[in-house]
Amino acid sequence: MPRPKSVEKSKDFFGTLKRLLKNLNSWKYLIITSLILAMISAVLSLIAPNKLSDFADEISIGLVPRTEILETIGTEISNNFKNIDFQVKLKEIMADDSISEEGKLTLINTMKDMETLDDTNKMISILKLPNSILEKLLSNIQYEGTIISVSDQLSTLNILGNIENRENALIQLDKLPKSVFELVKPKMNTDKIKNIAIFMGIIYLVSSLFSYIQGLSMTIISNKFAKKLRSSVSEKINHLPLKYFDYHETGDILSRITNDIDTVAQNLNNSLSSLVTNITLFIGSIFMMFYTNWIMAITAILTSLIGFAFMGGILKKSQKYFDENQKSLGNLNGYIEEIYSGHSVVKAYNGVEDSIERFEKLNKNLYEAKRKSIFLSGTMQPLMGFIGNLDYVAVCIVGALLTMNGVISFGVIVAFMIYVRLFNNPLSQIAQSMTILQSTAAASERVFEFLDEEEMTDESDLTDVLDKDKVKGNIEFSNVKFCYDKDKIIINDFNVNVRSGQKIAIVGPTGAGKTTMVNLLMKFYEINDGDIIIDGVSTKKLRRDNIHRLFIMVLQDTWLFEGTIRDNIKFNKEDVTDEEIWESLKTVGVDHFVRTLPGGLDYVLTESDSISQGQKQLLTIARGMIEDAPFLILDEATSNVDTRTEELVQIAMDKLTKGHTSFIIAHRLSTIKNADLILVMDHGNIIEMGNHDDLMKKNGFYADLYNSQFSK
Repeated sequence: MPRPKSVEKSKDFFGTLKRLLKNLNSWKYLIITSLILAMISAVLSLIAPNKLSDFADEISIGLVPRTEILETIGTEISNNFKNIDFQVKLKEIMADDSISEEGKLTLINTMKDMETLDDTNKMISILKLPNSILEKLLSNIQYEGTIISVSDQLSTLNILGNIENRENALIQLDKLPKSVFELVKPKMNTDKIKNIAIFMGIIYLVSSLFSYIQGLSMTIISNKFAKKLRSSVSEKINHLPLKYFDYHETGDILSRITNDIDTVAQNLNNSLSSLVTNITLFIGSIFMMFYTNWIMAITAILTSLIGFAFMGGILKKSQKYFDENQKSLGNLNGYIEEIYSGHSVVKAYNGVEDSIERFEKLNKNLYEAKRKSIFLSGTMQPLMGFIGNLDYVAVCIVGALLTMNGVISFGVIVAFMIYVRLFNNPLSQIAQSMTILQSTAAASERVFEFLDEEEMTDESDLTDVLDKDKVKGNIEFSNVKFCYDKDKIIINDFNVNVRSGQKIAIVGPTGAGKTTMVNLLMKFYEINDGDIIIDGVSTKKLRRDNIHRLFIMVLQDTWLFEGTIRDNIKFNKEDVTDEEIWESLKTVGVDHFVRTLPGGLDYVLTESDSISQGQKQLLTIARGMIEDAPFLILDEATSNVDTRTEELVQIAMDKLTKGHTSFIIAHRLSTIKNADLILVMDHGNIIEMGNHDDLMKKNGFYADLYNSQFSK
C-alpha cells in the first residue's frame, strides 16, 4: 500500500492559479458578482455590531432612572427660590387674613436675617418658614408639560437632602412625589429601539441572502467548471497516443480524471469566496474596532496576537509528529499488505511469531506518533477558545474602566465582543483557505499537465477510406523501422507480405517486438521509417478510426464491462439481432453456458461473478465473431487459461480466423502449428520465416524455442 500523502504542493503556485483563473474566464462576471456579494455580506456583518451597540445603549438607558432630569428639576426649584420677589410677596402675605400674625412676624424676621447670608443659607432659612407662607412665596414650575406644585418641590428638596450614597439613592428616588417620579422613572424609547431592531434584522437578512446567492453561484460555477474539465479530459484521452498510457500508471490517470478534478471543484467552491469573505471581515473588523474606540481595539489585537504566537509555536512543534504519524502509518499498512498477501508463505515457514513481533513494533511506533500528534492537534480548538475568551475578558475589563470614566457607553463593550469574534475567526479561516488553495493548485497542475500532453498527429486532411466490406485482406510491411526513443530501436527494417486469408503467427522471446508490430499495424504508434500498406493504400493516408474498423482484436487480458451479456457481445455495434448473437456463441461453443445463466443474454456481468477466465475469453471471441472485420489479431489469447480450456479456445479461434487475414501472437507454440506463415522475431528483426514443418527442419531459433517448451 502506498504511503499516505500529505497536502501536495504545487510546483508553480501562482502560475497554476493564473491559468486556473484563465480557464474560469467564461464565468468571470458571475464570479465577480459572487465575490462582490460575499464582500457586501461581510461588510453588512460588520455594520450590525455598531447598530447593536446603539440598541444596547437604548435598552440600558431605559433600565435606569433619568437622574439628569432630576438634576434639572432640582436646578429649576433652586431658581424658583432665587427668583422670589420678597417685597411684592410680603405685601401679599401681610394682606392675607388666612396667615397668622405669628407667621407674618416670622417672615419679617427671616427677611432681616437673610441680608447677611449667602444663597445656600438663604435657601435653608426660607425652608424653615411654615408651609403656608412657602406656598405663597413660591410658584409652581413646569417641566416637559408636567406641573410640579410647591409642595412637590419641597418634598423633592427634602428627599434629595437625604441621599447619602448610590445605594441609598435608588431607595430615596422611589419616595419622590408622583409628578417628579413620572419624569425621572426609567423609560425606554420603544420607537427608537424598534427602528434599530428592524434595521438590524434587515441587515442580517440581506447579509444572509447575499451569502446564499454567492454560495449558490460558486456551486454552479464549480460544477460547470468540473464538467468542462471532465469534457476536456475525455476529449483529450481520445487524442493521446498509446505511449502515454504505456508510460503512466492507470491509477494515476484515473486519479487525475476523478480525484483531482473533484478536488479542484470542491475547493474552488469552498475557498475562493471564503477567502474574500474572511479577508473582508479581518480588515473590516480592525477598521471598525479603531473607528469605535482605539484603546479597546489595541487591547483586542494585542491579546489575539499573543495567543496566536503561542499557537504558532505549538503548530511548529507538532508538525514533526504529523510527518512521523504519516510515515508510521505507511510503514504499517505496507507491512500488513505484504504479510497478508503472502500469508500462506508465512505459515509454511513458521514466520508467524516474527511477523507478529515486527507488527507490534510498527504498531507501537504508530501509536506513539499518533498519540503525540492527536494530543497537540487536540489543543488547537481549546486554545482557539482560550484566545477568544482571553480577548473577551480583556475587552470587558478595559471597557468597564472606560465606561466608569464616561469615555464609552455599555453598548460599545457589546459591539467589541462581536468584533473580537469577527477578528479571531478569519485568521484561522484564511490560513485554512490558503492551504486549500495550495491543494487546488496542485490538483489543477496535474489536470493541466494531462491536458498539455502531446497528442497524436492530426488526421483531418486524410481523405482516403477503405471499406471493410470490400477489403481483400492484403498487408505489406515495407522496410518498417520503429523506436520508442532514439537510443533504442525496437523494429529494424521489417519486411513481409501477407496475402488475403493467411494465418500469420508471430513468435519470439519477450521484448522481440511482437506486440509492437501489432500496435504499428493498428496505428497506435507512428512508424519512424518505411511503410505499412493495406490493399495498396498506405496507412499514412488512412485515418486511425478507419483502420480500427478493419480489425478484430482478442487480447491476452479479457475485457468485459459491467452490463448484460448481450451488450458485451454487440459492443459498439448497432442492429445486431439476438439470433446473430446466439449463432456467434454457438460457433465458439459457449452458448450452453450462457443458457444456464439466469436471464440468458440479459444476465448482468459484474466483477463478483465467478466466471472462469476461459469462459470470459470465449465471450470475447464471440464478440469478434459479431464484428466480422477482414483482419484479426489474437495477442496471447490463450496464455491465461488451463490446457483443457486452451483447447476449447483454440477451436473457437480456428473458427474465428476462417476467412480472415489473421495475426497471432503466442508464446505457446503448440497453438500456432497450423499457421500459414510463422514469423520468428528477435531484437526487432525477422530472423526466420516459414511454416511449422519448414522451421523445424531448419533446426534453428524456432526449433530451439519449440523444443524448449517440451524438454524435461
